[in-house]
Amino acid sequence: MVDKAETLGGALEDVRAFCAVVELGTVTAAARRLGETKGSLSRRLTRLERRLGTTLLARTPRAVSPTEEGLAFYAKAREALTWLDDAVESARLSQQKPQGHLRLTAPVDLGIDVLPPLVTRFRQRHPQITVDLLLTDAPLDLAANRIDLALRASVGELPDMSYRASLLARFYLRLYAAPAYLTARGTPAVPTALIGHDLVAPRELIGGNARPWLTDRRGRTLQAVVRPVICTSDYASALRLIAAGGGIDPLPELVAAAAVAAGTIVPVLSQWHVSQGTLYAISLGGRAAPARVRVFRDFVRRELAALAGT
Repeated sequence: MVDKAETLGGALEDVRAFCAVVELGTVTAAARRLGETKGSLSRRLTRLERRLGTTLLARTPRAVSPTEEGLAFYAKAREALTWLDDAVESARLSQQKPQGHLRLTAPVDLGIDVLPPLVTRFRQRHPQITVDLLLTDAPLDLAANRIDLALRASVGELPDMSYRASLLARFYLRLYAAPAYLTARGTPAVPTALIGHDLVAPRELIGGNARPWLTDRRGRTLQAVVRPVICTSDYASALRLIAAGGGIDPLPELVAAAAVAAGTIVPVLSQWHVSQGTLYAISLGGRAAPARVRVFRDFVRRELAALAGT
């Protein structure tokens, strides 16, 4: 019967001590390799044999040699220890060297309009890291879904969770429209000029409120008079609707940035915003996360900072 006070680590070290004795031929040489006393190593061998219920070593005053059972045990134990040492080294390297498979989840709009060029550039810098991207607006549980990193945006505080959240970027929701729409319907110069314009809006933004609030740089607020003519489930589809001339739409700056740079859409009432949000990176380990997670999180933070500065 195994003593309950014995730890798994101690049991493994007993096996390692036995393998060293077989390989070196004497308890003294094995103790020297492992940095233990001869007496300590002998106790390990006795404990291992008692645990297995068999004699592994034939002992004489001058030498020890493995029994038939000892040779059979050694062959399998040495292979197991090799696999274990490789696993330990892999785990250690995962903390030190960015490599392996990165499983990432993000909202649909970020995954469609923001992440593709970022992930591509990241892979160019770190070809030893492969990426599995899950796009969903549902807040997936990281542990249950084996996710390394989740990107989540919030217009308020994140709910309490058992995972570590790291701030990646702050952003505003601003109004945008296609140049062709503004040419046809006119460009509002002040919020009151929104009267008569069409609003394209994600359902989560208006929440049944057809008149979103606007805030300027000095903190003044007013309610915009604008008709929601199209409601959609996400910002990715809202972006494409206004790019097609569907109306004026509140979009996160991060989602709108590429389309603005391409001239597909332009800001409307740029001195005003609908709300402010924060993008977080959420992981199981926080600062203790594997290197592949840390380098991707830092890379995205730098890229988004550069994007916000353009």
